[in-house]
Amino acid sequence: MKQLFLFCLLSLATLTARAADLPAAEYVIDDQQVEQLFAQSEDVSLATVSANLLNSQQMNGTLSGTARVKATKEFVPALLLNLFLGGLGIHRLYLGTETLTWVGYILTCGGIFGVVPLIDLIVLIIDNDNISPYVDNPKFFMWSGRL
Repeated sequence: MKQLFLFCLLSLATLTARAADLPAAEYVIDDQQVEQLFAQSEDVSLATVSANLLNSQQMNGTLSGTARVKATKEFVPALLLNLFLGGLGIHRLYLGTETLTWVGYILTCGGIFGVVPLIDLIVLIIDNDNISPYVDNPKFFMWSGRL
């Protein structure tokens, strides 16, 4: 085992030394090309994108009253957080629930001794194609009214 480790270490050192011997000419940057690319680029800051989105929504008539863009949450991170940190309510924090909800998970010994995160896990698996009802849901039992 020691010989294998020593062989791997020696091989890594040899590869590192060879990589350091590459000619510096391969890493030359053409400043004129870079400046030309910057001159042709367009500003796409977050403010610009948000303004364009609001303008397009207003033109389409999809805005009613206030404009609120809801962040999209993915199923897989929510599922993994619930699986590994469900008792702490971290999956609810990811889904955008208020702080007091996940504090309630902690104070009830992992969501009523792990029952609530288990039901959350089952509900997330069942509704994996559309978890939007659970995003920004202020209820302690995020699935109440859905079952």
